[in-house]
Amino acid sequence: MGHVIRKRATVTGQVQGVGFRWSAREQAHRIGVTGWARNRADGSVEVEVEGEPEAVERMLGWLRTGPPGSAVEEVAVSDAPVDGDDEFRIRQTV
Repeated sequence: MGHVIRKRATVTGQVQGVGFRWSAREQAHRIGVTGWARNRADGSVEVEVEGEPEAVERMLGWLRTGPPGSAVEEVAVSDAPVDGDDEFRIRQTV
């Protein structure tokens, strides 16, 4: 594996109750990135994605569209420290 980066994304819009986290996990497996997704109490979905830059960008691109039934309004992306996840998990709501 080459250079690894990690990004945190906060996804807002109609993104809860539409299978967003499960679809994100499926997509992450397909692309080959690790990290996690969780619902937030404010109605957004928070996602951290780790992997090679090109794969992370592909995952962020998917987050901007989301699964069928979702309506993404905005994806705010920031850098996060790499932490060596071995898979993509769904975490508890915060």
